Amino acid sequence: MSIPAELQYTEEHEWVAIEGDTASVGITDYAAQQLGDVVYVSLPAVGATVVAGEPCGEVESTKSVSDLYSPVDGEVTEVNEELDDDPGLVNAEPYGSGWMFRVRLAAGDGGEAAPPAGLLSPAEYEELTKSAG
Repeated sequence: MSIPAELQYTEEHEWVAIEGDTASVGITDYAAQQLGDVVYVSLPAVGATVVAGEPCGEVESTKSVSDLYSPVDGEVTEVNEELDDDPGLVNAEPYGSGWMFRVRLAAGDGGEAAPPAGLLSPAEYEELTKSAG
């Protein structure tokens, strides 16, 4: 199982990569393995507002349907349309071409993009997955 050091993670098994005021979001390798073969992905619409910790889509696999949670607050600026034709990219490359959506981070009190709260470091996420079995 891969846990890239440059990313941050949620307890719901999403990853987030933050560059400036933009966050790229996907599900982790661990989540993809637990789900099995992903057959359909429902993503938030471009322009939609997402709230950290709230459901914003679904990932359907041969085993189950799971909610997709946003790890950050902001506005969706892009979705990975390749997943419409090839949802298996989530399994094959969860941290690469299997990314799901991008968000312009909501501004904090100072007008700057607010850093997301409550995200896990790679080490904390690794501990979470170990305790999950």
